[in-house]
Amino acid sequence: MENQNEITQFGSVTAHRIHCITIIGQIEGHTLLPQEQKATKYEHLLPELAAVEESENIDALLVLLNTAGGDIEAGLAIAEIIAGMKKPTVSLVLGGSHSIGVPLAVAADVSMIAPSAAMTIHPVRITGTVIGSEQTYRYFAEVQNRIVRFVEANSRMSKERYLELCMKTGELSNDVGSVVESYEAVSLGLIDRVGTISDALSYLHGRIKDKDRE
Repeated sequence: MENQNEITQFGSVTAHRIHCITIIGQIEGHTLLPQEQKATKYEHLLPELAAVEESENIDALLVLLNTAGGDIEAGLAIAEIIAGMKKPTVSLVLGGSHSIGVPLAVAADVSMIAPSAAMTIHPVRITGTVIGSEQTYRYFAEVQNRIVRFVEANSRMSKERYLELCMKTGELSNDVGSVVESYEAVSLGLIDRVGTISDALSYLHGRIKDKDRE
């Protein structure tokens, strides 16, 4: 391992270099989070992802997720870059993927979820605050539509099913939405497969070997 962000496998001919990024806690956007909270700053991740795509020394990307929501615009920006990469990418949900973590999970070529992990799906809102104007309502409705379109385009889940899970009542305390455990997330078409770190790395090494043969 050359540094904490590179996983290197030495073979008889070449070494596969897989860059690993972690997105843990809330994603910071234009508002900084309290110092005691774990946070991922998207200003740091965007150029890092661009550098991974451009680098001749990196063959693939592994994204480890354990998110607690955060800035929607920042999360979508990160997800769009991952979805637009030509290098092989895998996301692995560990623990949980909450709110904006759902688009992040489905953005990779293949999304995986640990057996003990879960996805939390709920509509866009500000800490349960009642929306007080028509303009604000329209803005949040459009943001919600952007998220739904992204999830539908990058997973096997339909728009209608995603919205149904978003608006489900009786499952989350003082909120609407759904908690979907790992195997259910796969059966719903939200996540591609249940897997572990070894499964994610095996997939990436296989993709790299396939590209080398082309």
